[in-house]
Amino acid sequence: MKPYLVALGLSDALLAGPAEQWSAHARCARALDATPPWLPALCRKMTLDFASRWHDDFRHVLAEAICSWPQFLQAWASEHRPYLRYYFVESPRMGARPLALEHCALPDIPTVGAIADWLRLDVRDVDWLADCRGREASAADERLRHYRYCWVRKRTVGYRLLEMPKTALRTVQRRILRELLEYVPPHDAAHGFRARHSCLTHARQHVGQDIVIRMDLKDFFLSFGAARVRALFRTLGYPRDAARTLAGLCTNSVGKLLLEANDPAKYAFELPQLTWEERKRYQAPHLPQGAPTSPALANLCAFGFDLRLHALAQSIGARYTRYADDLTFSGGKEVARASQRLIPLIGAIALDEGLAINHHKTQVMRRSTQQRVTGIVVNQKINPPRGQYDRLKAILYNCARHGPQTQNRHAVDDFRAHLAGRIAHCAMLSPARGAHLKRLFARIAW
Repeated sequence: MKPYLVALGLSDALLAGPAEQWSAHARCARALDATPPWLPALCRKMTLDFASRWHDDFRHVLAEAICSWPQFLQAWASEHRPYLRYYFVESPRMGARPLALEHCALPDIPTVGAIADWLRLDVRDVDWLADCRGREASAADERLRHYRYCWVRKRTVGYRLLEMPKTALRTVQRRILRELLEYVPPHDAAHGFRARHSCLTHARQHVGQDIVIRMDLKDFFLSFGAARVRALFRTLGYPRDAARTLAGLCTNSVGKLLLEANDPAKYAFELPQLTWEERKRYQAPHLPQGAPTSPALANLCAFGFDLRLHALAQSIGARYTRYADDLTFSGGKEVARASQRLIPLIGAIALDEGLAINHHKTQVMRRSTQQRVTGIVVNQKINPPRGQYDRLKAILYNCARHGPQTQNRHAVDDFRAHLAGRIAHCAMLSPARGAHLKRLFARIAW
């Protein structure tokens, strides 16, 4: 038997229990069915050197360390060479969870089989939906794909690819969201995609400040790849194969043919010409924009990013919040003076975290101008933008005077519900203005 294979068997024996010298020695002695004189010193060294990394990911690292240990190599030059008699094949176990989640109701699903039982699916169905081998991206038949795709125009410039999971995968993702991800809180600075948080709670943090700095992250969901999602599930205590499967269920890679397809009958515009780098990012497994799990996972994957920006803001007396890909900093005169060096520091932290700032959308708004955060005016108090309020008031007035059909210029299907939604948003920001709009709305003859 080769030295590396024996070392691999010893590493399995070591990892089959706690990182304690004498229990590790007992397991290795059982694996060899002998107690060679070099074994106690080996177990002592391995438990001391690798106690902080005592899990199955370091199986080969531990085996290489055993192979390079001089006394182990000398044993192969003697008459009594080490030989494995017993193999430790242990079922994966849940790892330690972060301190704040020790008593959390996260499901214990350490194996792919346990995931299948939890989802009430067959193991083969879970493997097919997770698509960890990336076969779906090369499927020519649309029926074999787990996602539907659609390009949409952005409100400003450019296009966005929506990746919408089909029914079977969407049901699985919703369960992962409800019964797993919603138990893990993101950083307090994150206000998007969270219960009891909204654009209003995000904007409230920046009312009445001397300066408001707004920055935008480029390709937010695309920036979080499968490796980062796997690492998140590993942090939550899930073993390697379970984390790989959970990440596969929540990520997607777009096929090359889909990125090149240009169907004039489906789109009223010519599809964007993607650069080589953009194509590669879509083709690599990433968080799909359109999946139920993507917003929560993006918030959790950005925890370290939020932590660093929050510390940076505190160091200069600023406030920091994030609403999805919208970063906002605000503060008094000290922050205004530090704004020129603050923006490059934010960009450097973003690059270090695998993200990128869209500098074309960066805005520095001082007290003398209208300060907007997620479309909400925050100069002195929360308010809707004056122009937006005046336009809506004029539409309601004309609806009451000339009839609603004269104002539905964009042929909205349910124009009444459309106007009611706009009024509700305005009332949320300013109850007084909302009450006035509601009175105008009540005068319309539908």
